[in-house]
Order: sequence, then structure tokens, then C-alpha cells
Amino acid sequence: MTPRELLGTAAVPGGEELRLFRRGGDFTIALGGNELMNSRMSGSEEALAEMSCDRLRGRAAPRLLIGGYGMGFTLRAALARLGPDAHVTVAELVPEIIDWARGPMAVLTVGGLDDPRVELRITDVSGVIGGAAQEYDAILLDVDNGPDGLTREGNDRIYSMPGLDRARRALRPGGILAVWSAHPDVRFSRRLKEAGFAVEEAPVRARSNGKGAHHLIWFARAP
Repeated sequence: MTPRELLGTAAVPGGEELRLFRRGGDFTIALGGNELMNSRMSGSEEALAEMSCDRLRGRAAPRLLIGGYGMGFTLRAALARLGPDAHVTVAELVPEIIDWARGPMAVLTVGGLDDPRVELRITDVSGVIGGAAQEYDAILLDVDNGPDGLTREGNDRIYSMPGLDRARRALRPGGILAVWSAHPDVRFSRRLKEAGFAVEEAPVRARSNGKGAHHLIWFARAP
């Protein structure tokens, strides 16, 4: 078996250490004992973008906010779906993630970060959301393994009632808050509804070929 090679580490503010591994042509980003993402399983991250963009059809010059860059699968899928008049803001808290994207994982990035439609911000996505007022047609969140602040405890505020209220205010009328999760969460579904969203739960598969583990995406439409 090809040995796993540690390519880099990064400190998550208020959280544990991220580690980037490569085994052959595959990449893995791990947090402690948890595998956060793997380049072999991009299907649900791509679905997060594709299904969100499909729900924005007919909107002129759509503006999207993507919270965590990860391995870039969501960004790449969004850019493939969107027209030339779109604008995509990517908020990534950990600068090393972008260094890895431009360095050892450039084969996955495929120039997406240099697309003229993309604005990269090295910052906490919750701050971007909190500073916006009816600015985005969609907010796509994939910063944890679910709505529970796994990566860092501070992310819990994204999924709390005040955080959901801020997200609703940051969206344009009828805009969509899309949240990726490795598992269902009945309490989070209830909070979304209590925050005034119309909620749709979409099961998706981890792999692009329709196989792999079952994941879940919440599509919460603002009034």
C-alpha cells in the first residue's frame, strides 16, 4: 500500500490542528481523529453548489457566499453552473487552506480561485454574514461536519437562532441558505423553521458516481 504523506499542518483559530495528507493522487484533510474531507468523495460538496444554483435560475447577476473553501469542489461546481455576470465570495478562515489549494492541491483547484467572478476573503464566514444586509442570493455553508461547530466551537454561533437570523437578513428576498451535513439533525431543521425559513432537506451521496455515504443538505429559503 502506498504510504500516507503528511504535507502540512494548520492551526484553526479556537479549534484543533488541521493536517493535510497525500496518498498517491488522493488528498485528505483531517482534524484530530476526524477526516473532514477526502478528494475521492466530492459528490455532496458539488451537489451543494449545483442544487443551490439550480434553485437560483432566473436571477440576474446572482451573488453567492461560500463558507469554507475546503478542497474547492463547491466553488468549482458553482462556477460551472453560473453565468459570467455572477459573483462568488469565498470566506476561508484558515489561510493555509488556500496555500494548499494553490500548492500541493493545485490539481484540484484548476484555476477556480483566479476566476474573475471570485472574491476571496480570509476571514470568518460568520462575520461576513453578520455584516451583510440583503446582499446574497445564496449562502452555502460547509465549515463543519454538520450544524454543531465541530471544526471550532465558535462556529456554533452560525447555527444558533441569532446566527440564523443574521443569515436571513444577509439574504435577498427568496434567497437560499444551504447547509451541508454528514448527518441529519432534527433540532437544526426545527431551528431553521423557527427562524422563518421554508425548509427542504435533500439527501445526497458522498461520491460523484452516486455511491458512498449518505449526506444531507438543508435548503432554507428566506421569505
